[in-house]
Amino acid sequence: MPTSPNPTALDVIGEPAKVQIEAFLDEHRAGLDDCLDGLDEEQARRRLVESKTTLLGLVKHATFVEKVWFGEAVTGRSREELGIQAGPDESFDLVDDDTITSVRSAHVQACAASRRAVAGLDLDDVLRGNRRGPLPLRWVYLQVLRELAQHCGHADILREQILAGRDQGR
Repeated sequence: MPTSPNPTALDVIGEPAKVQIEAFLDEHRAGLDDCLDGLDEEQARRRLVESKTTLLGLVKHATFVEKVWFGEAVTGRSREELGIQAGPDESFDLVDDDTITSVRSAHVQACAASRRAVAGLDLDDVLRGNRRGPLPLRWVYLQVLRELAQHCGHADILREQILAGRDQGR
């Protein structure tokens, strides 16, 4: 399920910085979403580490990240108004109704809302809705890119372990 209609990072080498950053963000958004490809529900929920981190939980958390940084920070709406958890740890929690399809759909919708929220903004525009205080969009983009990159790495390792287990008959 594609999360972006945008070009790849290689397609935007000569474009303005905002276009380049958005392409990198979209590649990482799609990469995280893709970690669920070909898995069944049990595999997507499988815990291989002591933390709450699962592949399905990572994508669910990425939805939270989108809503915090582009919903809360851009619009100034509270987390309660946005229907998200108060803190990041709870955003990894899975409920019985969470499925690969539902979590992916929520992620795609959150990414689309994020794109709409910043469409008319410039990198140096200041976002006033974050708990830390006013932040430039450039900083928010880099923060989200950093977080997505970390989670894509986590997802790569977890997926590799899950698929290795499947190949070994686990």
